[in-house]
Amino acid sequence: MATQNIYILGIESSCDDTAASVIHNGRILSNVIASQKIHEEYGGVVPELASRAHQQNIVPVVHQALKKANITKDQLQAIAFTRGPGLMGSLLVGTSFAKSLAFALNIPLIAVNHMQGHILAHYIDEDGFDKPPFPFLAMTISGGHTQIVRVDDYFDMTVIGETIDDAVGEAFDKSGKILGLGYPAGPEIDRRAKLGNPKAYKFTKPKVDGLNFSFSGLKTAVLYFIQKEVKANPDFIEENLNDICASIQYTIINILMDKLKLASKETGIKHIAIGGGVSANSGVRQALKDGEKKYGWTTYIPKFEFTTDNAAMIAIVGYLKYLEGNFSKQDVAASARLKI
Repeated sequence: MATQNIYILGIESSCDDTAASVIHNGRILSNVIASQKIHEEYGGVVPELASRAHQQNIVPVVHQALKKANITKDQLQAIAFTRGPGLMGSLLVGTSFAKSLAFALNIPLIAVNHMQGHILAHYIDEDGFDKPPFPFLAMTISGGHTQIVRVDDYFDMTVIGETIDDAVGEAFDKSGKILGLGYPAGPEIDRRAKLGNPKAYKFTKPKVDGLNFSFSGLKTAVLYFIQKEVKANPDFIEENLNDICASIQYTIINILMDKLKLASKETGIKHIAIGGGVSANSGVRQALKDGEKKYGWTTYIPKFEFTTDNAAMIAIVGYLKYLEGNFSKQDVAASARLKI
């Protein structure tokens, strides 16, 4: 992309992972993540505990990222950070740290939209991974977000469909909680789904007009189904867990793919990219690959480590903004509900 020697530090602290990454001319040199295990006890992220853990983790994580990249802080050209959306307390830690460091080093500060990060992670220079051409459709699926975005340029994005209630990651986690699985439940449901029959149990799909999604009805359907079956057979979950997981996952993937098919048909765009934590799901990845044969799509799936919350995706957006001279002022504020 560029011939200059551009080193940018990316900082991500939107939820419960403290992450830092160094990018050099579009190529990631380090991508360090400190995960917070404490939330597993509570079955979900506790905002106050998350922000405290960020305060403990941010200095060691940034130090590690610079060390792994084999550079000093004085070689950095800019600091990119997640401005939002996310948990306010968590965002404040990353925002304050980034502002202080940029000010101390007298280098530009670059505010990044977390959702744009998930989409633009596809532009990290990574061997064996193609970059989607414009325009393309991006489906961002995670614990907090479910969106279909039309992407006409790096910073020309339009949300054309989104969830009207729960995000897809919540659907996995809440279904898992009903089944007595730990938090986060998504990976465990995915693992068990491979061992079960996806058509063992039928869950109705919500009827939502256009390209929007709804997942709260599915969660309720799973709850009532389990209550009814357990009443008849107290060992029902234990005896049928793999089939239940497979059926829930099959329904969720069908909901996602139905909307993606409709979006592709309506826009005429056949380049499809995914991002966000749920894009690590093997069933989603397979359904997307199947779409290549069925609908003539070209699909783009990022490297596994760039799917969940990470700072590499913040660093690449920082790099692209740096090339445009798109910098933020020191009075930039974190925003929990930042839109694309």
